[in-house]
Amino acid sequence: MTLQGKVALVAGGTRGAGRGIAVELGAAGATVYVTGRTTRAQQSEYARPETIEETAEMVTASGGAGIAVQVDHLVSDEVRELIARIRAEQGRLDILVNDIWGGEKLFEWDKPVWDHNLENGLRLLRLAIDTHLITAHHALPLMIERPGGLLVEITDGTAEYNAEHYRLSPFYDLAKVAVNRMAWAHARDLARHGATSVSMTPGWMRSEIMLEVYGVREDNWREATAQVPHFVISETPRFIGRAVAALAADPDRARWNGQSLSSGGLAQIYGFTDLDGSRPDAWRYVPEVQDAGKPADATGYR
Repeated sequence: MTLQGKVALVAGGTRGAGRGIAVELGAAGATVYVTGRTTRAQQSEYARPETIEETAEMVTASGGAGIAVQVDHLVSDEVRELIARIRAEQGRLDILVNDIWGGEKLFEWDKPVWDHNLENGLRLLRLAIDTHLITAHHALPLMIERPGGLLVEITDGTAEYNAEHYRLSPFYDLAKVAVNRMAWAHARDLARHGATSVSMTPGWMRSEIMLEVYGVREDNWREATAQVPHFVISETPRFIGRAVAALAADPDRARWNGQSLSSGGLAQIYGFTDLDGSRPDAWRYVPEVQDAGKPADATGYR
């Protein structure tokens, strides 16, 4: 699998899935522009230590070329300038990954709209939906100049699962459903230009924030299953990174146009594994084991 000569933009690549995707695209040989709001000189309201420079350095260390650019994807002019820079420096854009999020501190679990903080809920929707549309508006004209481009909209939950399950709050629910539908809609416009659009979800991802919440590290993450048994199905951010890289390298990727995909589902097709050699299939496990009220047991699911 090689993406030598390909240019990717991972919008929202500071941490989590975005970082995992950027690194794996780099490992396949791509030049990867990594954007976000947190740099070594300036933090976002997240107040997290991860930076876009760190991600870009990880991309380069993996074998690609990482380029960090500070961008607030709610600011149209900043995104326009980013795409102009990519055009000037590379003359092409082959892969756009919309992983912009920023809502972890904004949603309130199991609260109806009348009890949920309205300002936070509306801010969440802007971060989760407006950013993706603004970025697509400016980036896709460059991507479609060459046939074969790939747009990946990152969300939480497959379209099938989200259609049948209430996702935490009305604001979070709408955000995650909207991204799946957005990819479906873009597929209709991109197909005529020989480009592909999909939505993709990781499973229960061991992001930096999640590991911190459970008080574990990547090297001892299984200790968290004592307090959260179903964490046994979790995966690293690199797993969805390998899913995106495999899809981008597939010459027949247009067969997926408009579909909702998952890291675990694509692993069964493309044969890649997580860093530990397993293939966790969270979106099969969650309804069949977790939601069914069965004891936590990942046997047969990873």
